[in-house]
Amino acid sequence: MEVVGLDLRKVKAISSIKKEDDWVRDYRIDSYKKFKKIGMPSFGPKIDLDFSKIIYYKNDSLDEKIKDDWNNVLKPIVDDLDSVGVREAEEHMGGMGVQWESEVIYHSMIEEIKEKKVIFTSIERAMKDYPELVKKYFGKIVSNADNKFAALNGAVFSGGSFIYVPPHTKLDRPLQSYFRINSRNMGQFERTLIIVDDDSDLHYIEGCTAPSYSESSLHAAVVEIYVGKGSKCRYSTVQNWANNVYNLVTKRALVDDFGTMEWIDGNIGSKVTMKYPACILKGDYSEGTCITISLASKGQIQDTGARMIHLGKHTKSNIVSKSIARNGGNSTYRGKTHIGSSSDYSIANVKCDTLILDSKSKSDTIPVNTCDNTLSSIEHEATVSKISEENLFYLMSRGISHERAMDLIILGFIDKFREELPMEYAVELNQLIKRNL
Repeated sequence: MEVVGLDLRKVKAISSIKKEDDWVRDYRIDSYKKFKKIGMPSFGPKIDLDFSKIIYYKNDSLDEKIKDDWNNVLKPIVDDLDSVGVREAEEHMGGMGVQWESEVIYHSMIEEIKEKKVIFTSIERAMKDYPELVKKYFGKIVSNADNKFAALNGAVFSGGSFIYVPPHTKLDRPLQSYFRINSRNMGQFERTLIIVDDDSDLHYIEGCTAPSYSESSLHAAVVEIYVGKGSKCRYSTVQNWANNVYNLVTKRALVDDFGTMEWIDGNIGSKVTMKYPACILKGDYSEGTCITISLASKGQIQDTGARMIHLGKHTKSNIVSKSIARNGGNSTYRGKTHIGSSSDYSIANVKCDTLILDSKSKSDTIPVNTCDNTLSSIEHEATVSKISEENLFYLMSRGISHERAMDLIILGFIDKFREELPMEYAVELNQLIKRNL
């Protein structure tokens, strides 16, 4: 089944296909009306999309049941997922969800995590099984009036993860979701909602890929995360979309007293990426961190960064941005740090480093830093550099080839990001960087 192009009738059709309750269908309709009214972003790169050609929903399987055994998943899909290491990564996880095109096709969770009463399922299944819990949080941090692509997601969202970690619960192993676009002109609009209740701890990992086609594809996800009192959430992602994908994502977390939110965000592929993970530090003594890396090569624009909004007292935030531009690519840091008038004794640090590998490439740093009280401080540091010929000469004089020397310098440049990833993902990142240089 396939839904191409967008109008109100097709939005209702998606809701009907999913057999949704009235409140979900009404949310979709309201989101579509907002999508029609809201203009394209007034900042950043040009977005050249023909919305009438996008596939907004696709499901090739007549079996709607989510599988928990790989033997029940179609072999061509399993083979494709094996080629990018999904099943191998599952061995290290507490749970795994896989979305193929518009639907979650596979979900599993180890018994140890089930015994802790953790909920990890698709957003559609959560809406049916836990409607009151979903209603309490869904669309509250990222409203369907936030921006055009958040409104679009609200109208046609399909797939994505729902996670609820009960109070006083620590997870020793990460949970992971993997998203795959496999068709021309495909749009993927997953919706992820994570609630880490008081005094709990979660590490969530996300992976994304797509094959290359000449036609443009669209990935417009929304992620909402609630971090309770004294809780911690880490959200790690390394996306390697093909260079025909517009990656336009809204990610936001609300952090309560003494809570900690960490975004570890890697952007290797895509045609255009616009992504600025945000922490709203609502609670006193809450903390937010965002460590990002972006690699822009020929024909790519990576417009990435982070947003830290300080509302509580004694809050802390830290942004570390690493950008690499090569072969005519454009890598831009765009960020916002705001310390409110009542957020006394708060501290924010922003550090942006860019490595430009040739004269054809470009990088911009566009920070907005505001502090509305005299008891707090913001520090911002930015550097732009090229690979030092002296460093290359030193390494090559020790018998290291020019190519290997370049690799070592670049991997050293992004070391702060790599050290925050699980070992198997740090190794994968190294390979992705090498393949794209």
